[in-house]
Amino acid sequence: MRIALITEGTYPFVVGGVSVWCDQLIRGLSDFEFEVIALTSNGLETNAYPAPPNLRGVINFPLWNAERRRRGKSHSSRWFDQVHHSFVSALTQPNWGTTYFMWALRAMAGYAQQADLGAALLSEASLGRLIKAWKGYQPQDPSNGSLPNLTLQDALLASQLIEHLLRPLRLIPPKADVYHAVSNGPAAIVGMMGKWYHAAPFVLTEHGVYLRERYLSYLQAPYSPAVQTLILNFFRLLSSTAYRMADLIVPVSEYNRRWEERNGAFPSSIRPIHNGIDPALFPPPEKEPEVPTLTFVGRIDPLKDLHTLIESFAYTKKHVPEARLRMFGPTPAGNERYRESCERLIEELGLQGAATFEGRISPAARGYQAGHVAVLSSISESFPYAVIEAMSCGRATVSTDVGGVSEAVGDAGILVPARDPQAMGMACTELLMDSQRRIEMGKKARERVLKYFTLERFLNDYRKMYHDVVFFSSSPKTLTEPKTPTESNLLVASGS
Repeated sequence: MRIALITEGTYPFVVGGVSVWCDQLIRGLSDFEFEVIALTSNGLETNAYPAPPNLRGVINFPLWNAERRRRGKSHSSRWFDQVHHSFVSALTQPNWGTTYFMWALRAMAGYAQQADLGAALLSEASLGRLIKAWKGYQPQDPSNGSLPNLTLQDALLASQLIEHLLRPLRLIPPKADVYHAVSNGPAAIVGMMGKWYHAAPFVLTEHGVYLRERYLSYLQAPYSPAVQTLILNFFRLLSSTAYRMADLIVPVSEYNRRWEERNGAFPSSIRPIHNGIDPALFPPPEKEPEVPTLTFVGRIDPLKDLHTLIESFAYTKKHVPEARLRMFGPTPAGNERYRESCERLIEELGLQGAATFEGRISPAARGYQAGHVAVLSSISESFPYAVIEAMSCGRATVSTDVGGVSEAVGDAGILVPARDPQAMGMACTELLMDSQRRIEMGKKARERVLKYFTLERFLNDYRKMYHDVVFFSSSPKTLTEPKTPTESNLLVASGS
């Protein structure tokens, strides 16, 4: 069986949780062939992972390089005008819904095989159509207020961003038995392209809740309210379309399942599979460190909310003066200022020498074994490897109660609210001062990993899932897909 694994900004070019998951999946299912279609920034990325023998190739498809890959000249047609009318109406008018967006997306995929879709989307006519649709929308509930003003500059910027995100519509992927997107968004477009052009099943795995993370990101981005509204509407519609088009949705947690159902996924199409690890790679150490120590293992990133972790450590250190906080992990490109802000906070709180950044550590188990308690302070997570790896090392954990963390921890760790330094500091202090409770919790944590979160279980579940989705996709359909757009039905939809 051949699997096309579709990634965005991760494997095989970036080290991290999703990339670890991809590498585990490919290497573990050695009886399957894989091809990776990697959506990247500029196409110049270099591999961070050696290729397993069953990885037959990697297609690097850049989304954000300056040059568009033109298939032909842009040509104006009444048919494309109506397709784009449905597209921008769906973006600006909630009552149009996902169906018309889905129709327009499928139609633009066909257009992109014959003409320059990017040029068409950025044409004067298309910008004018977007502005007209925006101005023509009147909310049914006046108390919600009117839409923010959309200038020509706003329309151009929003269209440019959307053009980049729609570039996968130009890519007809190589033939495969299953197209498996490991995130929603542009990666899901590639999965849909495989389904449309090769009639193969499309599987969607969300590690984080893609739409929620886009809201967290774009609401803080330096865009006008109008641009933010358009882009977030686009992501909402694209996520809903992916849920409806996927033959099977395989989230990494029940938490993600609930979000997916709220955003339009059919409950019967969802099959969660938790992440797994090899417990042999994360063994408990023979003894604890001599100095009371908290450890963090992960990338230096705002989503990890290391400010809260550092502030919570200040509380802990007041009660355990000899305590240390050791933070292991890389600082991704673009996060340098965040790292600097964390270092300033350490200085402001007088924690120099006690709270330290120590860079990437290999193997990762050494990071967890270096402390008495492993801490995770994230404001958003899916089903984090850092928690189950620490648990496998026999470490008591203090984690924020976000995403699927509670599913991993169960009753074998302590959960605290996100962005609550005092609650986190109190929990860490209690565990550092109570060795019996800490050690018993660590033993219970490893037992939980051995029972529920092993790599063997993870691989068996995915092997069965792939066989099931191929079998059921060849059976009679129980759910109908939207009809391929035609000029006539789009004219009716637009009211022309």
